[in-house]
Amino acid sequence: QASGHFPASHPLHCRIEQHARRQAHAPALGCGAQSLSYGELNAQANRLAHRLIVLGVRPESRVGIAMSRSVEMVVGLLAILKAGGAYVPLDPDYPADRLAHMVEDSGIALVLTQAAVRTRIPGADRLQILEVDTLDLSAESDADPQVQVSADSLAYVIYTSGSTGRPKGAQLSHRNVARLLDATDAWFGFGPDDVWTLFHSYAFDFSVWEIFGALCTGGRLVVVPYWVSRSPQDFLALLRAERVTVLNQTPSAFGQLVHAVEQDEEGGSGLALRKVCLLYTSPSPRDVEE
Repeated sequence: QASGHFPASHPLHCRIEQHARRQAHAPALGCGAQSLSYGELNAQANRLAHRLIVLGVRPESRVGIAMSRSVEMVVGLLAILKAGGAYVPLDPDYPADRLAHMVEDSGIALVLTQAAVRTRIPGADRLQILEVDTLDLSAESDADPQVQVSADSLAYVIYTSGSTGRPKGAQLSHRNVARLLDATDAWFGFGPDDVWTLFHSYAFDFSVWEIFGALCTGGRLVVVPYWVSRSPQDFLALLRAERVTVLNQTPSAFGQLVHAVEQDEEGGSGLALRKVCLLYTSPSPRDVEE
């Protein structure tokens, strides 16, 4: 069921929860050999969300997330929303001084991370750190948390490139993202048969379109490992193997991909693409007005 069929007041995670109820066994998320169905994704995010609630996360709470590209990263992001919080993405591949500014400016006190990434978080000794890959959440409920979150509640804070000064946090609500999805539904008709890639850093605004464009419309999201995103030939192979139907690219990255297709013996054969969205100006929730 496409995003446009949801009431505008539905927070993002509630849209995903509805798909989990309707199509629990449908594939939702994958990265390499790992994959989760909608039911599994929802249950894992619920367990982590309940732990976050115990630790004090409430609506409007800002929670940092510093993880490598992985299934766990998407689970963590969804768990923060389910707990009522707003996620603050801290890409561990970003420069340390940029991350330090983001940690201080956002006012976060809690960060979700992974054991291998923890040392890259500036000021970690002053923060509450949860390593999601070492947590035992087996005792937590897998039921949807009953947290009162409105469409106007804060969903995330993403920092700008900072080309005109220090990076500044853009604060976006669930309604902002919902407007983007609903306004474009008639153009694209995204649905459960679509396969998307998370090609960009989750600290880049374009990732919001990729993540929620897929999961809020019942599609499948393929997380692209960092090294694959830097190799047009390997990315082309992933597009074929995963039967990706929706591709989101900057013009420069798409140009490299087109060159890879031209140089490949198979050319464009084996590709299942039906929509290519190019980022000239970001299809950001900030750009969608009432």
